[in-house]
Amino acid sequence: MFNVKTTIKTTLLATTVFGLTACSDYDPVAESDCGKVVSHAQKILGALAPSAGELMSQCKAASDSERGCVMASTKKGQLAQCL
Repeated sequence: MFNVKTTIKTTLLATTVFGLTACSDYDPVAESDCGKVVSHAQKILGALAPSAGELMSQCKAASDSERGCVMASTKKGQLAQCL
């Protein structure tokens, strides 16, 4: 039983570390490109998208890497991991 718990903990830790590093290797996108980022996010989110003004303020507050993550996203689930 001890070995199973250890294996599960190790697997979860490895998955978490991989997930964090996988989400941080995006090409940076400058704040000046927030218009493109907002349009892309609206396209992915469809009817679930907040207002353009709200998305713009979130974009301006985000880091270059987070904006790059949004631009690299093609699905809602991927987009959710960017924030």
